[in-house]
Amino acid sequence: MRLGFIGTGNITAAIVEGLGGGVVLSPRGAAMAADLAARFPDVTVAESNQAVVDQCDMVVLAIRPQVAEEVVRSLRFRAGQKLLSLVAATPVEVIRGWAGLDLPVIRAIPLPFVADRRCVTPILPPDAEVAALFDRLGQAVECQSQMEFDLLAVGSALMGSYFGLLEAAEGWLVERGLPEAAARDYMAGLFANLGRVAEGSGKPFGALREEYSTRGGLNEQVFRVFGEAGGVKALRLALDQVLERVKG
Repeated sequence: MRLGFIGTGNITAAIVEGLGGGVVLSPRGAAMAADLAARFPDVTVAESNQAVVDQCDMVVLAIRPQVAEEVVRSLRFRAGQKLLSLVAATPVEVIRGWAGLDLPVIRAIPLPFVADRRCVTPILPPDAEVAALFDRLGQAVECQSQMEFDLLAVGSALMGSYFGLLEAAEGWLVERGLPEAAARDYMAGLFANLGRVAEGSGKPFGALREEYSTRGGLNEQVFRVFGEAGGVKALRLALDQVLERVKG
């Protein structure tokens, strides 16, 4: 199966790094495409988006929603091809309509961690070839419904908040006299280790919160104040609003 990418941005680069090459890239994002072709074997940069489509069996649409319709409508696909859409908040039926053929269209939400082959990637609908692709890059989650897929898309929107929480804690420490490098290193290491615990323990998050919070202790106090001050409510409100946006 020859894999081709329409759009060569950060996520395309991360997928190519995880796969180790063996793809066709479009000239969109020329500098990044040239860099990938120079670093990885069997990576070629096609002369045009249409040349990618002509050479490949599975075409990955790695383009922004704002330009997706114009780009996809300009391409001539053929029977037997498969489209893998990374276009945010754009249903399968819409992509298929733009393509102008009744082709299989699978949506996916790969994150930058595919480069390290540690990403959990939701796909919809279930598809053996696409699942095998993302299993090579970590783990594929084959969603059984649009709601499952949308909910996982909302979960992925927490990345900025994760770093924002680190940023706020680091800033508080620095304001009170801790050197910035020490504050950053400590908080980054703390959260990295907690992430490994969450990934490997298999326990519910609530159980881990209790396990890492001594009754009447400092950890328990912080989460209690966070909730009393509206932190949990604000997080749930943000997730509700993102879900409505994802659902369109």
